[in-house]
Amino acid sequence: MRTPAGRECPYFYGDYFRGREIEECRLLSRTETDRHWTPDLCSNCPVPDITLANACEHLVLDAKIRSSLLGLRRRVEVQARCNKCVCVVEDPYVGCGECHSNIQFLLGE
Repeated sequence: MRTPAGRECPYFYGDYFRGREIEECRLLSRTETDRHWTPDLCSNCPVPDITLANACEHLVLDAKIRSSLLGLRRRVEVQARCNKCVCVVEDPYVGCGECHSNIQFLLGE
């Protein structure tokens, strides 16, 4: 679904049927309980870019809201892990490197 920032995100949910205006980030709602999500966090969230760059079905994203030193700026911080090799993914844009090797990509398998 399209976020308030204008990008496609699989975790954003908006219900506008018959005057309802319910918006939420389902990725943050399953991990964050103490901090409140607001639509302005979508403008610099890395999740839409990660899902566009990496479509691996084994990639699992976990997100947290981080505040700056004085609490003036809030941003979304994403951590990724792979369910297949059970490891932490350093660069979620690329993946773990074990699920899809370069040989499979070159052979078209």
